[in-house]
Amino acid sequence: MAATLLNSSVPRRQLGRELRRLREERARMAQIEAARVLTWSNSKLWRMEQGEVPVRTEDVVLLCELYGADLKMTEALAALAPKTREKGWWHDYASIPSWFELFIGLEEAASHLREYHTNLVSGVLQTREYATAVFTASPLNLSPETIERRVAVRLQRAQLLTRIEPHLPQFDIVLDEAVIRRPVGSGTVMSAQLRRLVEAGELPNVSIRVIPFAAGVHGGTLAKDFTIMAFPGEVEPTTIYVEGLTGALYLDRPDEAERYTIAFDGLSTVALDQAASRDLLIRTAKEYES
Repeated sequence: MAATLLNSSVPRRQLGRELRRLREERARMAQIEAARVLTWSNSKLWRMEQGEVPVRTEDVVLLCELYGADLKMTEALAALAPKTREKGWWHDYASIPSWFELFIGLEEAASHLREYHTNLVSGVLQTREYATAVFTASPLNLSPETIERRVAVRLQRAQLLTRIEPHLPQFDIVLDEAVIRRPVGSGTVMSAQLRRLVEAGELPNVSIRVIPFAAGVHGGTLAKDFTIMAFPGEVEPTTIYVEGLTGALYLDRPDEAERYTIAFDGLSTVALDQAASRDLLIRTAKEYES
C-alpha cells in the first residue's frame, strides 16, 4: 500500500470498521450499550465507528477489552490508532465539518469515482466564482471568511483531475440537465462554469455526461446525489457517499455498493454520450452569454 494513500481518512475508516465488527459479531453488543459501559456519549462511539474522528490508543484498548478481542487483534488495532491522527492538506483549513473531511480523504485515495448530480456541478469541477455563489447561498449563513476557506478547499481538490502520483483517478460524472439550467451566480459565472466542464471533459481520465430533460422520468429521478468510490489494491471497500445538509452517509456493504453501481449504470444508459453532452454544454454556455 502506497504511503501517500494513508491520509487519516483511510485508517480511520479501517479502524472504525474493525471496532464495529468486534462489537457486533464478537461481543454482540448494541452501540448504545457499549457507550454506556464506558460512560461515553453514544455520539462519541458512533463517530469513531464511522471514521469521522481520530482515535486514541487507550480508547482502542478499552474497546478491545470490552469486546473480548484477543491480544493479537488488540495490538494490531492499537497500532492503527496513531495513523488516524495524521493530517492531510485540508486540515490547514478551519471550519470543514468532520464528516466532509472524511470524504476529502477518501476522494484523495480513490482510483475511480462515479458521481451523479441533480442540483449542482460536482465540487471537484467547480470554478471559484460558481463555488463562491454556492456557499453564499447556503442556509447556514456562512461568514465571508468561512466561504473563502471552503472555496479554497474546493479548488485544491481540483488537482485530483490531473494528479499522476500515486495514481491518476478516473472520474465518470453524470449530471442531470437541471444542473446546467439552474443559474448559480450571474450568466457570466454560469457560462464560465459550463466551459470549465467542457475543458475538464477533454481530459483522458474524465467523462462528463448529461441526462437531458427529454429522457423523461428515469431511475435517478427520485434519487439523491451520490458518489461511488473504488480504491486501488482493495485498500478500502467500494464506498458510497450520500451527502445531506448536516452530515453524510458512507455505505460500504457489498449489497449497497452493488445497488448503487446498478443505479449508476442505469443512469448512464439514459445520458447523452460524451460528444453530445459536450455540444449541449457549449450551446448552453452561449445562451448564458447572450
